[in-house]
Amino acid sequence: MKTLKMVRDGLTRLQLGFSLILLTLMTLSIIYQVFSRQVLGTAPAWTEQLSKLLFVWVSFMGIAYGFKAKLHIGVGLFVGMLPEKLQDVFDYIAKGLIILFGVVLVYYGMEFTILMNNSTIPGLGITSSVLYAAIPVTGFFVLLYGVELLFKKGLHEKYDDVSEE
Repeated sequence: MKTLKMVRDGLTRLQLGFSLILLTLMTLSIIYQVFSRQVLGTAPAWTEQLSKLLFVWVSFMGIAYGFKAKLHIGVGLFVGMLPEKLQDVFDYIAKGLIILFGVVLVYYGMEFTILMNNSTIPGLGITSSVLYAAIPVTGFFVLLYGVELLFKKGLHEKYDDVSEE
């Protein structure tokens, strides 16, 4: 179990570091675009396309990290009104849905990424697969965090006090 936690922690650090680099590049690209447009009078087309590509990746990495940090909306108030046995049932249903969501993202994201391999992103000249690869990568992290949740007691410490998470 410690090895799994070490691997997960390493992958999470990699994910956050990658996201930080992408966010920095996106910010620099936008600054360059604004500078070029306002000061030089013309902005290169590639800066807008690069910013969109990086925005998609940063957003999808944020979605995946949201599952780890339990930042997504839950129905804790409703579940908190149920008997404890039913709370456990709903807990496992929610964990199963998270894992299923991760599997769907990986499977269909891979199919779509492969499908988009023949098209290119205008202005960048790279394959559109680079953009759509964010989907299966996010699915992998959602799946990883979903499996980790299976080994924990509940999605939340207390269903009636979800806001403290």
